[in-house]
Order: sequence, then C-alpha cells, then structure tokens
Amino acid sequence: MQLQRIPSSCSYGDVFFLVGHHLGKWKTGNRFDSGVVFFGNRLFRKNQRVGKRYLSKCRGAPITCLTGIKNLSSVSSNEQLSDARLIYSVAPAMGHNQEAHPESHFRVPAIVDTLEELNLTPRFRGSEIIELQNFEPASIDDIASVHSRAYVSGLEKAMDQASEKGLILIEGSGPTYATATTFRESLLAAGAGLSVVDLVVAASKHSRDPPCGFALIRPPGHHAIPKGPMGFCVFGNVAIAARYAQRVHGLKRVFIIDFDVHHGNGTNDAFYDDPDIFFLSTHQDGSYPGTGKFDEVGVGDGEGATLNLPLPGGSGDTAMRIVFDEVIAPSAQRFKPDIILVSAGYDGHALDPLANLQYTTGTYYMLASNIRQLAKDLCGGRCVFFLEGGYNLKSLSYSVADSFRALLGDQSLATQFDDPNILYEEPLAKVKQAIQRIKHLHSL
Repeated sequence: MQLQRIPSSCSYGDVFFLVGHHLGKWKTGNRFDSGVVFFGNRLFRKNQRVGKRYLSKCRGAPITCLTGIKNLSSVSSNEQLSDARLIYSVAPAMGHNQEAHPESHFRVPAIVDTLEELNLTPRFRGSEIIELQNFEPASIDDIASVHSRAYVSGLEKAMDQASEKGLILIEGSGPTYATATTFRESLLAAGAGLSVVDLVVAASKHSRDPPCGFALIRPPGHHAIPKGPMGFCVFGNVAIAARYAQRVHGLKRVFIIDFDVHHGNGTNDAFYDDPDIFFLSTHQDGSYPGTGKFDEVGVGDGEGATLNLPLPGGSGDTAMRIVFDEVIAPSAQRFKPDIILVSAGYDGHALDPLANLQYTTGTYYMLASNIRQLAKDLCGGRCVFFLEGGYNLKSLSYSVADSFRALLGDQSLATQFDDPNILYEEPLAKVKQAIQRIKHLHSL
C-alpha cells in the first residue's frame, strides 16, 4: 500500500478539500458497563464511544439499551428482542476526520441528533428500539475474510506515520485519508455492523417478525477493494458482514442491495465469482468510480449473481419505484436469500453535492419499507442496513430518520422535509430503456 503525504490542497470534482495537519479534538463519553458479556457468537465489551453531545442516554425502560445480556438462552434476552422493531448501533469514528472533507466526523452525530429530535430513539420509543451499546471491534480474521492480510497489516503499521504527521493519504482517487485513529475506528465500525447482524439473526429464531437492523457507522465501506482502501472507504463493512453471516450463522445465500449514488465496486469485486452472494447495485451512470456497467454480471460460478444498473442523471423517486418493482424485487425473489444486507447510501438525494440524482426523503422511506417487506417475505425478516454515503447533513439525517420510520412501520414524514420545487422532470424514457436492458441481460 503506497502512502503519501496529503498536499496543502487538492480538488476532486466540484469539491475542494482543505488539508489539516491535526486530529479532530474529541471527547470520550463513558456510559457503559465495565463488564464483558457474550451475546450469540460475539463478545460485547466496554468500548470507548466518542462524543457526548449527540449520544442519547439510556433512559426509561431498562430493556431499550442492550448492555448486560449474558447469552441467548436467557429469558430476559428473548423478551427484549421480541419487543423490538429496530436494532441499531452507532460508531461515529470521531477521530477519523479531515477538515472540509465531505466524509467527515459530523455525519453520524448529525443523524443521531435528528433521531433524538424526531423521537426515534429508545428514550422515546421504549422497547420498540434497541440501541446496541456494547460491541467489540471486528477481528483481524473478520476483516481478512474480505481484505488481504497484507493490506490490513500495512494499514495498521501506517498508523504510526498518521500519528506523526496528523493526516496521511492512503488512496488518491477519493481521496481517502487516515488519521492516527483510523485503523481502530474502522475495526469498530465493522464490529458494530457484525453485532447488529448477530442480534437480528438471534431475534429471527424466536419471531416471525424480527426487528431490522441499522449500523450507523463510518468510515463507509463499499468502495474498499480486497487489496486496499478506495473512495473514502477503509474496510468493506457490508462485505465483511456477508462473509460473517455465512461463516458464523450458516446463512449461505446473502442478497446485497446497494442504493448509494456511486457504484459499490469493492463489494462487487469481493463476490464477483461467488454464486451464493448476489450483489445488486443501482447508481448514477458515469459517476465515481466509473465501474458498474450493465455487462458486469459476474464470472465463473458467480456469473449472473452480480447485477449493475447505472441510471441516468436526474433519475428520481419515480425511477427508483420502477426499479424496485421490476428489478430489485424479482431478483431477490429468484435468488431466495437467507438474509438481506443493504449498503444504504444517501448521496442520491437531490440536495447532495456529490452527484446528480433526484431522490427525496420519501424515496428512501419507500426503499426501506419495501426492503423490510421483502425480507419478511423471503428470509424470515433478516435484514440489516449499513450506512454508506450522504454528504448534505440535513438530507442525510432526515432520510436516515425516515428510513428508521419505515423499518418501525411508522408513516413517513417526508412531506415535511422535501421541497418538490427543487425537482425537475426525470428522464423516464432513458430509465425505462436501462431497465429493459438489465431485465434482458438477467432474464427478469
């Protein structure tokens, strides 16, 4: 892995990055039990969550913040899971930050603040929502199920250089940066996702309508390739979770939906020859990183288990509703998954600065609601979302919040946030041509 010092400034697209030579200052909010507990197949230990202003308190009903369950056989744990409709974890990576970079440490705190504002946390919803607070970082073996050990060890060694210089560039196309805490916080982000997978799978063994999961984590992951970082991403969180679901939980067939505005090339590459993991990406045609063409369908035994649908710029809510009905749902129904994982990128929103789609808060509500129903119909309700992109803090936060509402079965509040006056006519003729092409290629 080639490491470079970031120059004093650099540009990428329409975004201008200011380079800082210092780590963001952050405080540790210690609000966890000191003990070590086991839940399912993972060890949950005290972790140092960062920030204090945006972290919700564990108040009200004691079962809403999962901190002291010993194992799945305990009655209390089953009761807690049976009452829940949504399980989420938070790993904001407050030390992984570059001034003025769109993928900054403000993203997850903005989401958590909005969840509090809209009463979508355990504090307000009681046992319907579980915030998983005790989780350990992913292990090196977990990461190495997707990434090369040479990359993992190289990144760990690079932390000394990051500590000395304050900030280093670990990949140039994004650009992707690292600070002294990047390795540790990236392990924690991946671990937060795996822990949610554990609880969702555990709940599905005791309920026909288990809670969905959402990992509010960063750095994002879907661009990270097996050999290294890419496009703001360090480790492939959803890819790591897919291998973990297979290895630990025996869930052989994994269906991954990636609705980020950019193609999830890292996830694509990780499973390109694997018939048991179906990767489906919708993304803006011609956007970063330039991959995800129609004819990228997999190779060898995996041929047909990769579906890439590039959408024309300007595609919006109508386009995505058609895509879901005519491409996503039929693909999942034919594949018959054991679990659905979602790379949930919110940078397709009309307000997002890094691309040119016209999704709205309502679009993301629709996607979350339909994916939730798809999971109930096909795989016992097992479904976990992983935060990817989204760089306008307002549209990101309200869209994630409306996704939470969809997963809870609440009505959408999108009309309170969306402004139809900023939208323009969608290129539906081109959208329908793209859909017909992909349906022909995949015999849908």
